[in-house]
Amino acid sequence: MRTINLGNSGLQVPVIAIGCMRINKVERKEAERFVKTALELGTNFFDHADRYGGATCEAIFADVIGMTPAVREKIILQSKCGIQQGYFDFSKDHILEAVDGSLKKLKTDYLDVLLLHRPDALMEPEEVAVAFNELQTKGKVRHFGVSNHNPTQIQLLRKLVKQPLVANQLQLSIANATMISAGLHVNMLEDGAVNRDCGVLDFCRLHDITIQAWSPFQYGNPFGGGGVFLGSEKYPALNAAIDELAKKYEVTNTAIALAWILRHPAHIQPLTGTMNSDRLRDCVAAADIVLTREEWYGLYKAAGNTLP
Repeated sequence: MRTINLGNSGLQVPVIAIGCMRINKVERKEAERFVKTALELGTNFFDHADRYGGATCEAIFADVIGMTPAVREKIILQSKCGIQQGYFDFSKDHILEAVDGSLKKLKTDYLDVLLLHRPDALMEPEEVAVAFNELQTKGKVRHFGVSNHNPTQIQLLRKLVKQPLVANQLQLSIANATMISAGLHVNMLEDGAVNRDCGVLDFCRLHDITIQAWSPFQYGNPFGGGGVFLGSEKYPALNAAIDELAKKYEVTNTAIALAWILRHPAHIQPLTGTMNSDRLRDCVAAADIVLTREEWYGLYKAAGNTLP
């Protein structure tokens, strides 16, 4: 599996990461088979959050992988915190408590990466800085980042947080590419010119922050009103274009959808959400595909995106 540097951390990670949000939805044997396949394929980066699966997914993962010190050395663990029931919480006490909970459930002494999950309107960067310092000093977290944050929110954190923020998890797919569209429709009146994220794509590139693309196969909001575009009647032109390239490169449509994200020079790391071993193999095949500019823009337009 091809690797990239996570931000400027020096931590080499697979170009494709495994999202573990749905590990509680499959039978134990299937989960064990999936994790084994992931390791065999070199996709040893596992993304968690303290709230996934009603706060059960981390413990399930540790159980099915058979967590031991020897196993821990072979994998990269990332988790997120900050989401509470009905509100967000970036207070020092919550961050420290959440990390201790994740470590306990994951049966490990440290996280490779901790992300702040969703922006907290009541965030006090002073408290975040104290929490990060304590976690780093005690060896509980090695690298830090954010999720779903815009540039000004990141800059506010960076004012006091001394640790580099090495990752930012953001929704991105061919059919949900507003962070790319805004950069193409500069100074235009089209809908594509609407800047919804303060130029987060270029900001992350400028500051060596790796974008981790969640829901890479989804259009719209996957938690309400969205869905998977592969095979969807809503996207006939896109699926026809994807299928044509899948035939050319002798891979599945899944691989082409991820190859589109991987082709971007920002070195974006897609997060898969599947718990199916065969589909994971399809995802991994994307790492060996480099779409041409014509193919990349062709898919972009087939999804209904426009060029100025």
